[in-house]
Amino acid sequence: MFGKRSDGIKVKGLDAVTKAAPFFMPDRIGAQNFMKTQFRCESVDEFLARQRKLGNNYTYTHIMLASLVRLFYLRPKLNYFINHNVIYEHKDISICMVVKKRLDDEAEDVDLKFHFTGRESLDQVKQYVDDIIAKNVSEDSTYGTTKDADILGKLPNWLFRLAMCFIRWMDRHNCLPKSLIEASCFHASMFVTNLKSIKLDAIQHHLYHFGTASIFVAMGKEKMAPVVERNKELKLGKVMNVGITMDERIADGLYFSKTLRLWKEMFENPDCLLQPMPEDGSKKMVIKKKVKKAKKSKVKKAKKEKMDKTLVLLEKQRKKEEKEKLREEKKVLKFEKKKVAE
Repeated sequence: MFGKRSDGIKVKGLDAVTKAAPFFMPDRIGAQNFMKTQFRCESVDEFLARQRKLGNNYTYTHIMLASLVRLFYLRPKLNYFINHNVIYEHKDISICMVVKKRLDDEAEDVDLKFHFTGRESLDQVKQYVDDIIAKNVSEDSTYGTTKDADILGKLPNWLFRLAMCFIRWMDRHNCLPKSLIEASCFHASMFVTNLKSIKLDAIQHHLYHFGTASIFVAMGKEKMAPVVERNKELKLGKVMNVGITMDERIADGLYFSKTLRLWKEMFENPDCLLQPMPEDGSKKMVIKKKVKKAKKSKVKKAKKEKMDKTLVLLEKQRKKEEKEKLREEKKVLKFEKKKVAE
């Protein structure tokens, strides 16, 4: 209450426009922006194959989560959220995901929440995520969120409605107990859904008015699609669509633009995620991009072949002219010798 929350710290020193935005747009749903972007997959596939030979079985999900964790650490405004017209920053980086116990229509959905500092390496993210999933996808396991939801679900409708109104009121006035915040899948830095696992393309999912998640990311199934290379050559490439929904009140367009470019660079060059971030709080990270040898385009190759043929013809013409000249000189010399002899 009075501005203090167990999961966030009030952000101070904001400029007037940023501070006023939650008052002009009081609802998260009314302030959400949607976009879809493409990530190239060739370098990711090469990385996964190379690591598999070393005994590391990473997946697209591991790389996506690790890149997002690192991104939230490097770009802290992504970890902002708005509650009751006030901007807060999460105390840690938390990601929620829904995991099915089986790929079956009747299988139970499990809402999992992962907590990170932001300095974790790809391997640390993988080990942590895999451990939590393994503990909660077995048929006899019951996750904490599911337990709490089952208790509320057993209430009659009128009492359930009253309970939810009270919970929303407590959340709005920063009175919601820490245990309920931890159990809630809506209270997190962001929500991620892996539609790739069920062979669907990315969607642009809405944000939730309840809770604190300001960003929603949807991973799609990778596919072949026309792409334009840096040399402006059009060819087929392997891409993965990613749907992004964000609360525009937490940062401006320039901030989101730079963030998206950094995210794509990290995801498409996952070697940079193998090492953890320094413990001293340094936020500098070098992304080494693999430079591929540029292949000559068909047009350039045709031009070169044409030029080579022209040079060969010119050389033949020059030799022919030299022979003709030499033949004429011999004739003149022979004529002069004959004239002198007479």
